[in-house]
Amino acid sequence: MSAIYLLCLLAASAFVVAVDLRFRLFLGRSWRQALLVLAAGLAFFLVWDLAGIGLGIFARGDAPYLTGVMIAPELPIEEPVFLLFLCEITMVLVLGADRLLRRAASRRPGPRRRG
Repeated sequence: MSAIYLLCLLAASAFVVAVDLRFRLFLGRSWRQALLVLAAGLAFFLVWDLAGIGLGIFARGDAPYLTGVMIAPELPIEEPVFLLFLCEITMVLVLGADRLLRRAASRRPGPRRRG
């Protein structure tokens, strides 16, 4: 048993949150709304995972980098941490891309008139 994967997830999450807060993208813009969105995303994906486990589609498998701590049958403790990371990085990427595209569009000159 090892906690390497969990520690990597936590470190990556910390870096994404730092970028988020620095540029006020998601948690840095409206943390209450962001936490609600993260909770909704986590709930959705956990239900998805549990349904897949119940149907026999998903299974834990053997991985030497997991802690071995299970929060449900076939659901390791690392899974909700990964799902939160997935939701956070998705929101940071989408909102960051939106900001960059809006900034680029505002710098373009408008159409020229002939006349």
